[in-house]
Amino acid sequence: MKAGKEVAIRDVKALLSDEQIAAMDAAWAEQQALRKNKRARTKEEEQAFGWKTKREIYIEAYERALNEANDLLLEAYQERLDKAELRAAKIYLDAYFSEKDEGKEAYQADLAAKNELKRAHLEKVDAARMNARDKEVWAMEDAIRAEIRKNMTPDELEQLELAEEHERALASSKVKTRAKTGKAYK
Repeated sequence: MKAGKEVAIRDVKALLSDEQIAAMDAAWAEQQALRKNKRARTKEEEQAFGWKTKREIYIEAYERALNEANDLLLEAYQERLDKAELRAAKIYLDAYFSEKDEGKEAYQADLAAKNELKRAHLEKVDAARMNARDKEVWAMEDAIRAEIRKNMTPDELEQLELAEEHERALASSKVKTRAKTGKAYK
């Protein structure tokens, strides 16, 4: 709409709630009353009186609806994460304590509880999660590595590249060896 394209009224109203449509209609009625009371002869007078076109009212309604949706989106996402975390904790604890009640050791009960989480298609309770601080630390480490690499002499840089190439070759040979023997790669 901001680009000047025509949009049918049914398409405009399809994306808005009843309250938003009512607010949009009320804003248009207010504009009509304003136009009856104050006649403008030029565009400058229209702007001074606060006249708006129907398109401008629709755009404002959409912007308000979008802002409301964005505000609610974060809350809904957080609520969904909380529910998933509660469900995972409940499944884990139920399985853990039922195994403990059967007389199993703590590590066996822990493994059984983790298996239940896996069956429920949930992540492990002790899974490593990357948080904002981890991202910042890794970014700083990468920046330090880049700075060190930039300040290396050509000989040091060549040695580093040879060492990295050697490490890659070792890693790929380990994968090939494990694939031939049928052992899982760890």
